[in-house]
Amino acid sequence: MLLPIRFGRRLAPLLSTLPATTLRNFTRRPAYPCRLVSRHSPTCPEPLKPLMTASLPYFLRRLLRPLLDPYRRFRHARLIHAVRVSIGLIATILLTTGIHLPHGEWASVTMLIVIGGLQHHGNIRRKATERAYGTLIGAIIGLAIVAQQSYLGWPLLTYVLMSSACGFFAYHAIGKGGYTALLSAITIFIVAGHGDNPMSDGLWRTVDILIGNVLALAFSFALPLYAVYSWRYNLASTLRECAAVHGRIIAGEAVTSDAHLKRMRNLSASLVQLRGLMASVSKEVHISQTELDALQRNLRLCISFLEILADTRPPAEDFAAMAALRDSLQAEHRFIRRQLVAMARALRDGHSERLLRVESLAGQPLEALPYPALDGYRAMTRQLAANVDDMRHRLAKTAPRWNFAHTPENAVPHD
Repeated sequence: MLLPIRFGRRLAPLLSTLPATTLRNFTRRPAYPCRLVSRHSPTCPEPLKPLMTASLPYFLRRLLRPLLDPYRRFRHARLIHAVRVSIGLIATILLTTGIHLPHGEWASVTMLIVIGGLQHHGNIRRKATERAYGTLIGAIIGLAIVAQQSYLGWPLLTYVLMSSACGFFAYHAIGKGGYTALLSAITIFIVAGHGDNPMSDGLWRTVDILIGNVLALAFSFALPLYAVYSWRYNLASTLRECAAVHGRIIAGEAVTSDAHLKRMRNLSASLVQLRGLMASVSKEVHISQTELDALQRNLRLCISFLEILADTRPPAEDFAAMAALRDSLQAEHRFIRRQLVAMARALRDGHSERLLRVESLAGQPLEALPYPALDGYRAMTRQLAANVDDMRHRLAKTAPRWNFAHTPENAVPHD
C-alpha cells in the first residue's frame, strides 16, 4: 500500500518541471473510452466501428459481411426480414408442437400479425409496447365475453358485445394508437371466436397469443433495419439525383420531357419518404428533430431552386444565351456539383471528412451578363449554392451522430 504513495511523492517534483502542454498531454485520457461509454457520445470525434465487429476474426468478418455491412443490409432489408419471419415461425411451431400446446396455430398467427410489418429499430420499442397492450386488452375482453356466454347463454347479447367492442376499437384505430386498437379487436376474435368457445379454449388461446407475442418481440430485435441507414442512403441517392437534374439544366437538355418530369417526381417522392424516417432517426442517433427539419428544409429548397432554374433557363435553341450562361456561371455550377456529390459520397460511404473540405464563392466576381434576362437565373443559382453549402455545414456538424459505427469496410466511393 505504501509503494504507490512513495512513487507518487518521487514523481511529483519531476512532473512540476514539465511544460504545461506536455503535462496536459500526459494526463489526457485516451481516445477509446468514448467507445466504451456510448457510441452516440458527442465527444467521439470520428465515426467508430462496433466493438463486436472489431473483435471478430478476419475470416468471420468476411463471412458475415453481408449481415454487418450497413449498405448491404439496407439493400437486402426485405430478404433479411423474410428470413427473420420464417425462422420465427419455425421456432413458434417447434415450441408449440414440442410441448403439445392446444391450439398452437394461434401462436403462429400472432407471430405473423406482430412481426409481419417491417419496422425500424427506432420504432421497435414503441411497437412492442403497443403490441403488448393490444394483446392483453383483447385477451381480457375475449375471456370476459366467453365467461358471460357460458354463464348467461344469450348468443344475441354476445354478438352485440363483440360488435360493440370491435366498433369501439375501430373508432380508435384511426389516428394515434391505432395499431393497439386493431390488435385488440383481432385478439378478441382469436380468444372468443363467436363467443361459443369453451373457457378452457379461451385460456389456451390466450397462452398461445402471449407465447407468439413474446417470440415475435424477440425476433424483432434480430438484425433490425436501422432508420438511419434508410435515411442516409436515400438522402445520398436524392442528392445525386439533384446533381443529375442540375447537370441536365445547364447542359441545355429539355426540361419539359417525360424523363425530366419523371426525375422531378422521384425527387418529390424521396422528400416525402425522408420525412417519414425523421422520427425514427432522431430516436436512434439522438439528433434533434429541429436539426433534421433544417436538413429537410435544405433539401426541399434545393429541389425548389432546381424547378425555378428549369423554368427561368434560356431556351435550348438559343445557343448564344446558353453559352453565356455556362461561361459566366462556371464557378457556381462547379461548386454546386462538387458539394452535392461530396455530400452524397459522405452519406453513402461514411467518409464524413469530405464534408470538411470547405469551398467558397465569396471571392468570385459578379461579371455583367450580356443578357440582362439571365440576372434572375444567376441570382437563383447563387442562392442554390448558398443553400447547398448550408446543408453541407449541417451534415458535417451532425456527422458524429449519423455516421456512428456505420462505415462499411473497404468502401469505395461511387461517382
